[in-house]
Amino acid sequence: MILFVVAYFAYIIAMVVATWKIYEKAGQPGWAAIIPFYNIYILLKIVGKPAWWLLLLCIPVVNIVFGIWTYNILSKSFGKDELTTLLMFIFGIGILQLGFGDAQYQGPYGDPIAFQAYSGEHTFDFEQTAM
Repeated sequence: MILFVVAYFAYIIAMVVATWKIYEKAGQPGWAAIIPFYNIYILLKIVGKPAWWLLLLCIPVVNIVFGIWTYNILSKSFGKDELTTLLMFIFGIGILQLGFGDAQYQGPYGDPIAFQAYSGEHTFDFEQTAM
């Protein structure tokens, strides 16, 4: 039992450190990884999704769908594929791969130019900047 508890805490610490490194690779403060709710907000910034998705991630069952979607966008933002998404969602190994591996942040969806073009055309009125 003690061995299980020690292994579990080691896994949790590794996940926190890997998430911290992912945030830093994406140009965000690493300490944001340990602040509840704020860490999700920063993750949504990294993957290029609006802040109101945080509400969707708080709704039971809906959060599973949007959580997988967010992980998929995160893996693509680091140039990885759906296997990394699967590893993130099922085992958490994908988080370790992104944090400790050689993956480099390439912008939301992995293509910042295409993302800027898309997001410029597909915004809500309240997201428009005042001129």
